[in-house]
Amino acid sequence: MAPDRIDPSRAIRVVHVITDLEPAGAEFMLARLVESFAGTSIESVVISLGTRGPVGERIASRGVPVFSLGMRPGRPNPYALWSLIRLIRRARPAIVQTWLYHADFAGLLGGALTRVPVIWNIRCAELDPADHPSSLTPLRHALALASRYPAAVICNSSAGQRAHEQIGYRPKRWAVIPNGFDTDAFRPQPAARSELRQELGLSAAVPLVGLLARFHPMKDQATFLNAAKQVITALPNVHIVTAGRGVDVAPSLREFVHGAGLADRVHLLPERNDSSRFLAALDVAVSSSYGEAFPNVVGEAMACGTPCVVTNVGDSAHIVGDTGVIVPPRDPSALAAGILDVLREDEAARAARGRAARARILSEFSLQQAAGRYEALYRDVTGQQVSAPDEFVCAE
Repeated sequence: MAPDRIDPSRAIRVVHVITDLEPAGAEFMLARLVESFAGTSIESVVISLGTRGPVGERIASRGVPVFSLGMRPGRPNPYALWSLIRLIRRARPAIVQTWLYHADFAGLLGGALTRVPVIWNIRCAELDPADHPSSLTPLRHALALASRYPAAVICNSSAGQRAHEQIGYRPKRWAVIPNGFDTDAFRPQPAARSELRQELGLSAAVPLVGLLARFHPMKDQATFLNAAKQVITALPNVHIVTAGRGVDVAPSLREFVHGAGLADRVHLLPERNDSSRFLAALDVAVSSSYGEAFPNVVGEAMACGTPCVVTNVGDSAHIVGDTGVIVPPRDPSALAAGILDVLREDEAARAARGRAARARILSEFSLQQAAGRYEALYRDVTGQQVSAPDEFVCAE
């Protein structure tokens, strides 16, 4: 369980440095974290090395100072680094916390030059060439050599810690802090079931199996659709839906669906702005990835009370526990069998599985618990000897 909040009169200011603030998992987790600290003893300032982005706008709308330095990927900018150092000095934080590799590197330099303790925050377990330039591999090895200098290194998954130990990370202190979920935003929504089916032109009784993920090789929609074909063969009344950025226009997915004769059973949808409603409407939520650290969508689906079938990658099995089904990655037959196991349960058993899934998120992975673990680490790193910081004026 997360520790209780500690003496709110003894504030700690944390400057968060992140690579950019475009919509993605780490960026959303940063937003949720600083929002959860509103009105507590933790005061936040956010600096993006790149863009301010939609996530930056969201954070700023909550009254948190947000700065963007306009750096471009792969183009070092000494002026931007100097701006980072100036902002850290102005903020006079107790801690600089960095998110993602480029921010780890820049934040370590900034912390060293301003004499502020630095905490790194690792958000992945493995790299995929489709997402990351080749230059990131030497950067990770350089960070491994420098990993003894931060006060602590946070991972959002045990898989992430193991992967970074293998490439040479040797920090003074590891801290595994799983992502936390907003269980008010992600919750069971009885009306969602009929709403999504109506959107798809289906009756309210149709079983619906779904995957919510951007189109990307590592998310492995190909395995999901191959499994879906087997599910539909066994249970012809089932419909399949996969949604996410690029899914609806991906030629390979369209070709598979039409070539397999599944156009009337498989629905390819674009990115959605109602992920909680989408996940709450499903009978089974699937994660078919062959590489993950801590997949947020699994926890979000569970918080919605939706049973999950997930591949055994990253910390997926730990998140699901005994509330769902775990299968090997890149194995369509095993994935199909797992989905069918859940679909063939009677309604009461499936509902009980969904309740157990939500209860697991509430007990182990709530946003409040995650925030409490971050706060406890901040207190420990600073020795809890921090007085209330001076006012920090948000001015560029």
